[in-house]
Amino acid sequence: MELVYDEATDTLRVKHPVRIQPDQLSEQRLDAYTHTLQAENTTQSAAIDVGANNTLAIVTSTGDTAVYHARPLFEQFHRYSQQIAALQSNLPDGQYTSWRIQRRFDERGRKRDHARDAAVKHAAEWLLERNVDTVYVGDLTDVLDAHWSASVNEKTHAFWSYRQLLDRIELTLGDVGITVESVSEEDSSSLCPECGSRDVSRKDDDFKCHECAMDAHADVAGAWNLLQSVDGPMARPAALAAERQRDAPNNSPNRDGAYWEWNGHNWTPTDFRGTVAST
Repeated sequence: MELVYDEATDTLRVKHPVRIQPDQLSEQRLDAYTHTLQAENTTQSAAIDVGANNTLAIVTSTGDTAVYHARPLFEQFHRYSQQIAALQSNLPDGQYTSWRIQRRFDERGRKRDHARDAAVKHAAEWLLERNVDTVYVGDLTDVLDAHWSASVNEKTHAFWSYRQLLDRIELTLGDVGITVESVSEEDSSSLCPECGSRDVSRKDDDFKCHECAMDAHADVAGAWNLLQSVDGPMARPAALAAERQRDAPNNSPNRDGAYWEWNGHNWTPTDFRGTVAST
């Protein structure tokens, strides 16, 4: 056992190494899940559109959808950034940080990572319940460029941390037997997934096709395009339009529902406007 003093948080931490038997590792990780892949049943595939405004947008080959809103999380992250900037502005000349500033940095990162890791675990459970064994994720490596807006850069590079999120998806889904494959995101946001037209417009979460008049949630449309690029044409997802509240009755608060929002502890069903859905 090792005692470590954390100066940034003025906390004494205890580290106790635990030996894990390699042959039991998979079983121990699966203990956290109430569902597993059912080999005797037909397996499905799904695509995930990852983003800064919505952490995950998922479409399965059977048309189920799930969107995990990230805007409230970014607002919280941004408030911490403002506090950090205010504290830094009061530092003496030649000093660049302090214990108080470091504590804010640590709190900001912990809260972001807690919500995001919980979203991926929640999504894994949601996918297992639908017997999804393969997930396709859009590849954005080396695509994210600097933007003229400081707020956009903060959201894209500090808050989103795409590579870190993708690593978490691969690790968590891999632990429960779901294969994760990267696919190109080319045209995933500029094509209508229903008719293939390029005459589309996208603003925030709204996606509109001016050819077939389809009205969709932009990230759901992106995930739909990703899935069709590898699985071929599929029927329109159940909860496609942004104004739809849920794709299923709220009989099971932990699993049903197209839209999810973080309440500080759990991901709960919500409508598109950010109001917690009633039971």
